[in-house]
Amino acid sequence: MLNSEALMDIEGIREHLPHRYPFLLVDRVVELIPGESIVAYKNLSINEPFFDGHFPGNPVFPGVLLVEAMAQAAGVLGFRSQGKTPADGSIYMFVGADDLRFKRPCVPGDRVYLHARILGERRGIWKFAVHAEVDDKRCASATILCADRPA
Repeated sequence: MLNSEALMDIEGIREHLPHRYPFLLVDRVVELIPGESIVAYKNLSINEPFFDGHFPGNPVFPGVLLVEAMAQAAGVLGFRSQGKTPADGSIYMFVGADDLRFKRPCVPGDRVYLHARILGERRGIWKFAVHAEVDDKRCASATILCADRPA
């Protein structure tokens, strides 16, 4: 379900995440249902600095950054679900991952879709089911935890 009201460009994302270049890993939000789920994406360009060293001659998006990208999408969902932003003095800290699996590498030229769904919240700890896809093929999946804390 695409909700045009929920579309978010990079400026909207920057309002909801404290990250900045080169660590802002969400380029656009294409679907957002507050309290439920989000679909966002990250465009991978050969110009990204990590491709020079990971791996020369066979560039691959680092798995830890893919997990971070999924966590950032979940962070946008968490902020929007609560109707707040980092400017309100709140920050989402990535605090854990369970059942993390990598299925296929992401490479320059890929548009990596980042999916997150809220599983629950307890005492400021949010639990999300996340996965990443390229061309409708799963690249990674996990259950992640994010803590909503004062900035």
